[in-house]
Amino acid sequence: MGKWLNKKPEWIEFEVKDRVAYITLNRPEKRNALSRALRDELCAALMEADDLTEVRCVVLAGAGKDFCAGYDLTPPPDKGGAFQDTDYRGVKTFDDDAWSLMFNSGNMRRLPFDMFKPIIAKVQGNCLAGGTDLALACDIIIAANDARIGFPATRSLGSPPGHMWLYHCGPQWSKRLLFTGDSVRGRDAAKIGLVQKAVPKEKLDAEVALLVKRIASVPSDLLAAHKRIVNLGMELMGARTMQRLAEENDTRAHQSPAMAGFMSARNEFGLKEAIRRRDAPFGDGDASLDEQV
Repeated sequence: MGKWLNKKPEWIEFEVKDRVAYITLNRPEKRNALSRALRDELCAALMEADDLTEVRCVVLAGAGKDFCAGYDLTPPPDKGGAFQDTDYRGVKTFDDDAWSLMFNSGNMRRLPFDMFKPIIAKVQGNCLAGGTDLALACDIIIAANDARIGFPATRSLGSPPGHMWLYHCGPQWSKRLLFTGDSVRGRDAAKIGLVQKAVPKEKLDAEVALLVKRIASVPSDLLAAHKRIVNLGMELMGARTMQRLAEENDTRAHQSPAMAGFMSARNEFGLKEAIRRRDAPFGDGDASLDEQV
């Protein structure tokens, strides 16, 4: 099929049209949760798009109602949960966990940041946990007004291993969202800088189409120059080092008894019930700019 995406993908869709590569996460029945197989295909598709000379920019989207609900936490069949001993690294020790975060998910998070070509995230529905790791690494995020963006897993499962929150919305809003695991709606995310723009859901496709048409009118070498100088500036502000620190900090956070408790509940009652029990004390989980005490 291509140089990097060398076989028909199963978990994503890939299309090039009018100098734009469209990459769509395609597990709608699982709310586009990031399984290992999907992440591998996504990395290959991003490389394919960045290498193709006809492509000038990329749109990253999710099929169905959601952009991405996070990392796939469903236990593999007959594997006995997250702490199963195997012949390969898992999460048995701090070092194993840090290694796994860096190599198993790190490329997926770093690729959008490192690509020469602009990548636009089109966010609808839920953009949660690992979905934010992916979206916030993109160059521009356009969201539906009612999209939900947040990292509820900070209530029990760790800290974001891809930490771009500080660079987008500053220290206070980063802490507000991470301390609680609450989410913001797209309209509020635009106000605090977490996304570049939010529009009514029915206008999201048209808004993104208009933007990428304008971007794709500029030659790739100029787009790369513009993107890379901004990203180099972020690197000078510590963005790349922050990602490595975030991975190790997530490993540290995994030592919390809350994670073992969540995994135990997941294995005993199922994933949906474990999430329901974790999130019940937080109500709707929304952090609104219009909150009143």
